[in-house]
Amino acid sequence: MAGETVLVVGGAGYIGSHTCLDLANKGYKPVVFDNFSNGHREFVKWGPAEEGDIRDRARLDEVLATHKPAAILHFAALIEVGESVKDPVSFYENNVIGTLTLLSAAQAAGINAFVFSSTCATYGLPQSVPLDETHRQVPINPYGRTKYIVEQALADYDQYKSLRSVVLRYFNAAGADFEGRIGEWHQPETHAIPLAIDAALGRRQGFKVFGSDYETRDGTCVRDYIHVLDLADAHVRAVEYLLKGGESVALNLGTGTGTTVKELLGAIEDVSNRPFPVEYIGRREGDSHTLVANNDKARDVLGWVPQYDLSAIIRSAWNWHARSNQH
Repeated sequence: MAGETVLVVGGAGYIGSHTCLDLANKGYKPVVFDNFSNGHREFVKWGPAEEGDIRDRARLDEVLATHKPAAILHFAALIEVGESVKDPVSFYENNVIGTLTLLSAAQAAGINAFVFSSTCATYGLPQSVPLDETHRQVPINPYGRTKYIVEQALADYDQYKSLRSVVLRYFNAAGADFEGRIGEWHQPETHAIPLAIDAALGRRQGFKVFGSDYETRDGTCVRDYIHVLDLADAHVRAVEYLLKGGESVALNLGTGTGTTVKELLGAIEDVSNRPFPVEYIGRREGDSHTLVANNDKARDVLGWVPQYDLSAIIRSAWNWHARSNQH
């Protein structure tokens, strides 16, 4: 299957661009389709770029006819939870209507291998930890609901339209390409590791921790940080699985290891050797105290095992943020 063309929708973004890197390293031809509202033209390094919006059916048809991809990887989503509460309409228009338009174009082009970037936010508040794929899905914000709606649509497309898909539910994506060519670059930035690194670099006043009285080992929230290159590897494996005739499946992508916010900040200080101010404030509405993946199914189905630990995540992120001039 090496040599096949794969359309990477949202391929100029954080996880999409790292997946293009991995696709190219494994002999595939990644074609980026992006409207560049959140993605970066500088991140398109491993194949051609086609500018367009997933809500534009004519443009999708044109690109699919030109490149004839064997599979589609779909990363093009609005992802900021707080923004989804302020502006749910944009999230439904892009994440739901846009994805349905993309699926219709894929079907018309005869493509039936589709990998969907989903999220552990579809689970809502955890009833048990670690979470496996049988955990109930009751999302608590518009972002999570839009992803869950697409997951349900994909199940129907599989059953009634023979479009096979792999749904990948990420936990906390982090880290960067170790060579510093691409990395995490959101505007505005809301993720913990880049915010804390910016504090250590003196680009921010400090770092705010939301809640220090949770029932965890040190009172702060626990999260499962997974290296973006491990996520990229899982996506390429998912493409290979579908091209070999694999059935539709939903899989968690996490390490299975939880890290508290305090532990995370300590690890960043260790790597950077730069202490920075930390302020503990009240809990943030909607935050779960613990989100950790059970990743057994991804290992069994895809043969996927995360390669990078928290130290590697932080070292690669520090390298990217310290060198980058996007600030």
